[in-house]
Amino acid sequence: MVSIILSGFLTGLLLQIAIGPVFIFILNISLQKTVIDGLFAVLAVTIVDYIFIALAVLGVGKLLEKPKIKLGLGITSSVVLIIFGIIMILAIKQNNFDNISNTYLESNYIASFISAFLLTISSPLTIVFWTGLFAARTIEKSYTQKQLLFFGIAAGLATFVFLGSSVTLLSILKASIPVMFLTVSNLAVGIVLILYGMIRLFRIVRNTN
Repeated sequence: MVSIILSGFLTGLLLQIAIGPVFIFILNISLQKTVIDGLFAVLAVTIVDYIFIALAVLGVGKLLEKPKIKLGLGITSSVVLIIFGIIMILAIKQNNFDNISNTYLESNYIASFISAFLLTISSPLTIVFWTGLFAARTIEKSYTQKQLLFFGIAAGLATFVFLGSSVTLLSILKASIPVMFLTVSNLAVGIVLILYGMIRLFRIVRNTN
């Protein structure tokens, strides 16, 4: 069982290396608010990952592979990413980044948690990915459902460890980061989310034609 847990944790870490919009979004929260806000966001992402992993173990991913459901979820998740990006860019005018300490006044643990939760859960097709991964493990390693569960728990834990460590490190370096970087980071994250959503949406539309 120890080898299964270790394998799951290492697999989870490898997946985290593939930095995506959620990772960038969380770092931006930590940069512009507090380390606690960042950790609440990390907790939200971890919970969503565990929800997806649990659904994958239960086999829900097979249902999401149906063309119509997959298309609908794909379009919805892409639009959500674009909306998040637009909101972040529009928020630049409302924020006052005269100095780093001002960002602490905007600290809101619940808002940080909810925003990260919604952004992460907006890509339910991740369940399909986990389903494929678990299916591969079942074939290669002959894992039982109980073993897959431990594998998934360890993989989800890697999310919290990796993102939590990144947030903590950023908070340590935060004092040395130029104030102007706050505005630039908000703009950059917003653009990344919009482009990522548009690219996904374009691919979905192209594949349906």
